[in-house]
Amino acid sequence: MKHWCRSYWAAEDTWFYFEIDADGWVARQVELQGPREKPIAAACLAEWQVAQQAGTLVEYESMFGATAEVPLQEWEGLEPQDLTPDEFEGIWLAARAACREGSRKCVPRGA
Repeated sequence: MKHWCRSYWAAEDTWFYFEIDADGWVARQVELQGPREKPIAAACLAEWQVAQQAGTLVEYESMFGATAEVPLQEWEGLEPQDLTPDEFEGIWLAARAACREGSRKCVPRGA
């Protein structure tokens, strides 16, 4: 069963929004940074894997970023707040649109 949550990291002034699969892995992830909540990531693990296999990972990450590479329960300092599927989907759709338009260019983690 899927689960949706968000967590704020003050050190990065970033809200992280997650869709978690039944095994605890991040299926989709949105990152909104700063007081204007600029989308810096709106990535889907399944899409990321397809891009990796196709050799287009750099292009994918330059537009959408990446998802977490460990199960959510392994994140230190994470204080998740539950979301409804509709709340997550609204954030997801807005962040993806911004990334596609380039109005809020997403960058890969660590860039």
